[in-house]
Amino acid sequence: MKKIELHSVSKKQLKQIHTWLRAAIQLLYFIFIPSVYTAAFAGVKYIFTQIGAGGRIELTSFVTVLILICLYTILFGRFFCGFACAFGTLGDAVHVLYRYIFKKIKKKPLLISDEWANWLDKLKYVVLTAIVLMCFAGVYGKAKGTSPWDVFSMIRAGNFKLGGYIVGLLILILILVGMCLEERFFCRNLCPMGAVFSLLPVFPFFALHRDRENCIKGCSACTKKCPSGIGLPKDGSPRVEGDCFQCQKCIDTCPKGNIHTGIRSLKGNEIWFTLFRGILLAAILIWAGV
Repeated sequence: MKKIELHSVSKKQLKQIHTWLRAAIQLLYFIFIPSVYTAAFAGVKYIFTQIGAGGRIELTSFVTVLILICLYTILFGRFFCGFACAFGTLGDAVHVLYRYIFKKIKKKPLLISDEWANWLDKLKYVVLTAIVLMCFAGVYGKAKGTSPWDVFSMIRAGNFKLGGYIVGLLILILILVGMCLEERFFCRNLCPMGAVFSLLPVFPFFALHRDRENCIKGCSACTKKCPSGIGLPKDGSPRVEGDCFQCQKCIDTCPKGNIHTGIRSLKGNEIWFTLFRGILLAAILIWAGV
């Protein structure tokens, strides 16, 4: 059988390959390593609970996962959010299904407006602050049953005994509705770990940049395709967009091919580079015992 060279693949075919590769990685993480988000956030809660109680902060398994994920994010950006987070994968699946259903019935789907989206994306910092303060005050434990990600983890594990988690279940249902109305609704607007990641000092080496000088005037295709609606920093800028999920959609969308990492020769969505980051992250998490 004749070998198909990568350069002979059309732009459309390559875009499809990137889409299916991301979906495959997301599915594998969802099936085999679904608890990373919960473990990392448990580390955040533990740290602030200990600080509030004046206790000693030990290197627990949750804190270890939190540190490793943060260090990985500082180096590679929010690849975890775009490819490995079970909650993010759920959001992508729900939104795609919602759009597919409306396409089939030939109706325009109801979506959150850009104006509301730009306002709502600040809520994740409010959520993080509220949880941190509750942990610091030692009252977060009394709010058991209100966490939507705890409910999600239980359902994901096949545990449907949700009698004491009615509030959390209702919040999860509301989040699922939001996931229909906006791509990456939870990640963009409500995720406390997303707030943590967006505040990290991410290195610019693998962060995405745009060669604005060669852009088509008035295009903005990358921003329109971006789940966070962000505008990428210009070429050579040390600025990094903390809300970039590293989903890579903008790279294939750009009609001029202007988007690349801080290393100009590296686009960021090369198959080998995506696989390298996915495998490295999995190896780190398995080593940490997740």
